[in-house]
Amino acid sequence: MPRLTLFRRSTGAGPVLRILAILLLVLAVIMLMPLVLLLIEGNSDARAFVYSEAVTLGCAGLVLLVTNGLDLELRPRQMFILTTMSWVVLSAFASLPMIFGAPHLSLSDAVFESVSAITTTGSTVLVGIDNLSDGIKLWRGLMQWVGGIGIIVMAIAILPFLQVGGMRLFQTESSDWSDKVLPRAGGIAKAIGVVYLGLSVAAMLSYWLAGMRPFDAIVHAMSSMSTGGFANYDASFGVYADKPLILWLAVFYMLCGGLPFVLFVRLVRERSGAIWRDQQVRGLLVLLVVTTVLLAGYRFIRGVPLGEALTQAAFNIVSVVTTTGYASDDYTLWGPLAVGIFFYLTFVGGCSGSTSGGMKVFRFQIGIIMLVNQLRHLVHSNGVFAQRYNGRMLTDEVIRGVIAFSFFFFITVAVLALGLSLMGLDLITSLSGAATAVANVGPGLGDTIGPAGNFAALPDAAKWMLCIGMLMGRLEILTVLVLLTPTFWRK
Repeated sequence: MPRLTLFRRSTGAGPVLRILAILLLVLAVIMLMPLVLLLIEGNSDARAFVYSEAVTLGCAGLVLLVTNGLDLELRPRQMFILTTMSWVVLSAFASLPMIFGAPHLSLSDAVFESVSAITTTGSTVLVGIDNLSDGIKLWRGLMQWVGGIGIIVMAIAILPFLQVGGMRLFQTESSDWSDKVLPRAGGIAKAIGVVYLGLSVAAMLSYWLAGMRPFDAIVHAMSSMSTGGFANYDASFGVYADKPLILWLAVFYMLCGGLPFVLFVRLVRERSGAIWRDQQVRGLLVLLVVTTVLLAGYRFIRGVPLGEALTQAAFNIVSVVTTTGYASDDYTLWGPLAVGIFFYLTFVGGCSGSTSGGMKVFRFQIGIIMLVNQLRHLVHSNGVFAQRYNGRMLTDEVIRGVIAFSFFFFITVAVLALGLSLMGLDLITSLSGAATAVANVGPGLGDTIGPAGNFAALPDAAKWMLCIGMLMGRLEILTVLVLLTPTFWRK
């Protein structure tokens, strides 16, 4: 025991391990929901959750016992480690019910499914989802819903603090706003949680009233608000293709998930037009409207009725841009222009402070501002031009963060695509698989991993590579890469 105590103090691992154990306790509590449902139904999958509970609680209890009495105050270096390890550890333990339960997935498949859920990517290896127990379906939805709120907290509170990928831009904005509106900084997280829960309940009621059965409404509401994209059917939202009201409701709630949640809180408290005044939101809405009209017009010219073309285009474009990953149709069959549009949209993502993945709209907007200023300098070499975004001056620190993130984002996609091609996958599958993993979108392109397929047929090595890509994309890449530098580990 003295040696273990010395190890904890010398490495600084104690506080990190203790917080990870607390997170596992929270995960075990969430596991009780599908367990109770399965016990009521008398389904044999209940044993899978009993075993998972036992393993999770046992590991958490052991770590809490070993780290008892430690101070939980974290230094920046420990924050980097905790941010990465929390997603890795939770994904590992969340996979247990799918190993012990009816899907009886292999380790590779189970971890892939749980990583995809908790990072709200939405890629799946499951076939025959329609026949799974309600407990497993509920667990898939819960993983995404919990991952969604975790992503918001990370994007607002942790990543700006770590100065990752230009997210520093939003730390000042959040702190200024919290000082004016909320009595304590901790009130931000609480207020966002209330908004997230409220929108999720509203989505459940809306789906139910529009014609979904109650259980489907619950699960799809969780995956819509988390922009996760797991559905209760192999055909995803294709089962509701003949119910346009449900598709348009999904468009609305996916869009809500892709907007900054701090703006929802401000809207509730100030009753102002804060959402529309935000430059990110305006950019996202303009992008969605333009691409939807373009693609709907393209399909209308090709003989598809206008109403159907508009509904299907809006649903699938919002799904991809917000990185939800639902599919109401196989859009790879809509023609070459559609395939090209969806591939480019894979990289965009929603707004900062949302549940969406991708590069985020603000980075593209800042890139355009930088490009315009560079063109001005070519004409007026001695000119001084202010660079402003959302009414704030862009500092060199933010610009460096945006450039570094964008560079490493595309390098990560390129390296991952090359690795997948070494596994024998074709170019379309490799490139779109890498892009959809790092951007946390869900479906790729092509016959194998496209919106009408899944990732089950990929080699295990490819699935592990995609898991790394999903985690790196969700953690804004630099959070993970910094752990690989020798400088980080030097005292």
